[in-house]
Amino acid sequence: VIRSNYNYTPADRVLQFFSLNFDGAVEEIFPTLMSGATLVLRPNDVVMSVDELLDLAAKERLTVLDVPTAYWHELAFELDHYKKILPESVRLVITGGEAASPERYATWKKNVGDRVQWLNTYGPTEGTVIATIYDPAANPDHDMLTMPIGAPLANDKIYIVDQNLNLTPIGVPGELCIGGLGVARGYLNRPDLTAEKFIPDPFSQQPGARLYRTGDLVRWLPNGNIQFLGRIDQQVKVRGFRIEPGEIEAVLREIPGVKDVIVLAREDIPGDKRLVAYLVCDEPKPRVQALREKLSAQLPDYMVPSAFVFLEAMPLTPNGKIDRRALPKPELDRSMAQAEYVAPRDETEEKLCAIVGDLLHLDKVGIHDNFFELGGHSLLATQFMSRLRTDFQVELPLITLFEKPTVAQLAEEIAKAKLQPQKTAAPAIKKRERRRVKRSDLGK
Repeated sequence: VIRSNYNYTPADRVLQFFSLNFDGAVEEIFPTLMSGATLVLRPNDVVMSVDELLDLAAKERLTVLDVPTAYWHELAFELDHYKKILPESVRLVITGGEAASPERYATWKKNVGDRVQWLNTYGPTEGTVIATIYDPAANPDHDMLTMPIGAPLANDKIYIVDQNLNLTPIGVPGELCIGGLGVARGYLNRPDLTAEKFIPDPFSQQPGARLYRTGDLVRWLPNGNIQFLGRIDQQVKVRGFRIEPGEIEAVLREIPGVKDVIVLAREDIPGDKRLVAYLVCDEPKPRVQALREKLSAQLPDYMVPSAFVFLEAMPLTPNGKIDRRALPKPELDRSMAQAEYVAPRDETEEKLCAIVGDLLHLDKVGIHDNFFELGGHSLLATQFMSRLRTDFQVELPLITLFEKPTVAQLAEEIAKAKLQPQKTAAPAIKKRERRRVKRSDLGK
């Protein structure tokens, strides 16, 4: 099936990019050899730089490159930014392993054009490596806002289900399950895990048919393709809300200039778990405020990251996938603030800056800094307003902080509140003696 989808011929020269302990090597080795094509081995076990890959492709006259998505992102960037050239011999580039960036694909098309076919693939080891393929060039309705993982291969059956194994409607996220001939037999010497992941196929009439639960969160698109959203087991709980980072990443990828993004929940300060977005962007980088506005327009406020970290490139593992453990801790400073630093002008602003700094663990806060841009969130907002009540003896509704999120604005609201007559406290509730009810009173 893979041979026919990649159109391999004996004239092809295919790079074996992946190490032998990675399932991608199976996709490279066997379809190539079964087609009579030439398999070109990588010179060493270390991930090649883009320059080394291009040199090898030219030297060995490679026709097919099969690389991890994160590596292809870097390849697309360097072809554009450093004006490098993809050798003429290359006719097909295959990516897979992570969500592909529509922004990077646009960059790729600008530099490579239609000369090279590009395929976005998806598939776990348990589904015999490749289960779906997407070719943007073969989909005229491709909107460039998403990069689907495509439709199932021949002999594979794809189902998207909810937690009760009910099929989900178009557009509704669910778990991707694989059935058909591509499903593996199970895990060696792990009957417990096999029983958990390989279940009887409720949609098949064939005796003994099984379904593999991938744990991947996806959804059907109206055109019959599938959009990858993330891992179900990467779902996080922040401030009592269950959040799927992939949904946040999908919205951020729609923003012009965003080439790659990862959203994580971090707890660098004990008890303060927050969402952090890591982005690789074109210059000029988008403003943090623009990112927040885009997210706020499509997602609830608890799904808007508290911090945005801009990177030159995503760190990679030796197999070319994004190394989440190597993503840096966000700096606790004013780097996320959009306004220039202006020092407090009076005692009220000094106290407010001190409260913000204490809540957000910042040494320096300006009077025009936005509380939420500095890393504040709804839970910290309630603590902030409690501190105002205690330190300034004023009652301000919580919505005030969302509408007036800077120290200068809050100082004005505090001054206005102090000019208002204080509300009379409600009288204390006094204990009353309970009168015993007589039976004769019940009829009155």
